[in-house]
Amino acid sequence: MSTALVARPAPGARIPAGPAGPAGGVPAPRRRRGLLRRLGGLRHTSPGRLKLLLGALLTLGLLTGLVAGLTGNAAAGGTSDLGSRAQPLLVEAETIYSALADADTTAAQAFLAGGLEPAELTRRYNDDLERATTAIASAARRTPEGSAAAAAVGTLSAGVAKYAALVATARADNRQGLPIGASYLSAASQLNRDTLLPQAQNLFRIAQDEVRAGYSSASSTGWVLLLVVLVLALLVVLVLGQRYLSRATHRTFNVPLVAATVLTVVLAIGAQIVLTGQHAHLNRAEDNGSTPVATLAEARILALRERGDEALTLAARGSGGTYTEDFAQSSARLDGILGRERSTAYLRDEHQAYLAAHRKVRALDDNGDYDRAVKLAVGPETTGAFQTFLAGLNTEINVHKLHFTREINAAGRGLGLLTVFGPLLALVICALAFMGIRARLEEYR
Repeated sequence: MSTALVARPAPGARIPAGPAGPAGGVPAPRRRRGLLRRLGGLRHTSPGRLKLLLGALLTLGLLTGLVAGLTGNAAAGGTSDLGSRAQPLLVEAETIYSALADADTTAAQAFLAGGLEPAELTRRYNDDLERATTAIASAARRTPEGSAAAAAVGTLSAGVAKYAALVATARADNRQGLPIGASYLSAASQLNRDTLLPQAQNLFRIAQDEVRAGYSSASSTGWVLLLVVLVLALLVVLVLGQRYLSRATHRTFNVPLVAATVLTVVLAIGAQIVLTGQHAHLNRAEDNGSTPVATLAEARILALRERGDEALTLAARGSGGTYTEDFAQSSARLDGILGRERSTAYLRDEHQAYLAAHRKVRALDDNGDYDRAVKLAVGPETTGAFQTFLAGLNTEINVHKLHFTREINAAGRGLGLLTVFGPLLALVICALAFMGIRARLEEYR
């Protein structure tokens, strides 16, 4: 009987299970330990060390290219979102507030005129409502469904229609000399101040938070730091690898590795120029653009609230104490804002000119001369002072808007190049590293 026949198991007999693993009968932990031993063993031979060096260079090169592309893409996306959504939403929220506040003021002034409203005030009121509804529609396109911003926009959209209906009823009653018109005007103003304007302010605050988050996203600090670490690590490995090859092969230069080092330096300098320029433009956009816009927009909101309180106090005919208190609070906050803005000293003077005219109005009303108080409030002296102040605010806001747009556009330049050419340059670096190490490995065959 042969040995082969003796070793063969009988038919149907069970074969005892050995230490089989999931792959080739070798347990996974044993395979991993074997792989680590083989990698560790490469350190002890010259070809092994070259293979380890090549692996390190290829790994770092590919990671550097990947992170360079992701960094450029994240920075470009954040910058684009900041300029195309977050900041415009902030402006639209302020436009909604200012348009509704001015509509409320204009409606009250037209009501004070009695009878048929002046054509100029009617046109201005209609323009305000049109501006508000246009801004609401635009804001709706920029707010994610189900978000707090979307809820605020929905409330505003429904409330503006109701507000317009109440004002229309008040105007119709006022033309007929019916006292109930004042009640409808008061209800419209209450809806505006208690619901619409707070929702507009809420949307404004949400937009401010999104602008701040947009600057953080556009800066892509985490990606930038990771890219810096990888580029430095790649440079260190390239330099140390060339130093090792120079000693081991007695050759001064390895041309492909020298070229890879030069390209790595080019990648580092290019990324630094693009990202440093982007951060500088973002800082200028924030300092001279979005921050002043938000501050001056709040000032415009308070100014319009002052003017509305003035008209509504008169319309209330002696029962407008709440509006008087609100005027004082708004005026104090507005003075504080204008005092912080060094570039708007002339606006403080214009605001004081309006406050001087307002004090004359209140003096006449408090002394019982209601008709002259109304005439002064809607007349050229008070209206002109307020419009001059408001025009100055509008001019400053528009200047800072343009500055923001210009800086954001400049911040986005070059990020596309980093996104595309960063990974391509890293692939060329990997190819050169492979060529440089492969030439030395072939010497051992």
